[in-house]
Amino acid sequence: MWPMLALFFLAFTVILDRAIWWMRLRSRINASRQEQARDALGRGEFASAWQCCANDADPFLENLRNGMSHAGTSPLAAMQLHASNLLEKSEERLWVLSTVITLAPLLGLLGTVVGIMGSFQFVGNDQLAVTKVSGGIAEALIATACGLGIAILCLLPFNFFRKKTAMLRGKLEYWINHSELLAGAAKSHGHHLSEFKVPAN
Repeated sequence: MWPMLALFFLAFTVILDRAIWWMRLRSRINASRQEQARDALGRGEFASAWQCCANDADPFLENLRNGMSHAGTSPLAAMQLHASNLLEKSEERLWVLSTVITLAPLLGLLGTVVGIMGSFQFVGNDQLAVTKVSGGIAEALIATACGLGIAILCLLPFNFFRKKTAMLRGKLEYWINHSELLAGAAKSHGHHLSEFKVPAN
């Protein structure tokens, strides 16, 4: 039971860490600022678009800022690298929950097997053997129940965080592709992002 208790606290710590990370990410989202940056980018007003994202902690504006800071080389590649880094951060320590989901039931089963083996030592010793064996088996089954319970409790947040990461990936892909299209539209009107120079601080 001690290893399973350790797994439970480890999983709880990871779940709390991921929940805090996602809440902080959500608090940084600035939809109105994103719209302003997109409008400026589509009009070819790259200086205004830069001002919208220069000092903003919004992850999507940070993504655009990375792209614009590499306007002379490859803005698309810069935005994709930033998105990959953000997605890696969103998946940090999820492997711990995945391991707990698999390991906890196995430890519970192991505890049950060991407990049952210990219970049968009482067989044939005295008249209370049946009571001791049944009591020992009941205690051993608690290990399996605890293992399954921990796995179930970890499975729900694990799938939730995986879904959040998938949604974030889709939003980042949309943001990057949309930004590229807006920059292309501005180029058709004579405004070239490749000519943009990051303003000096």
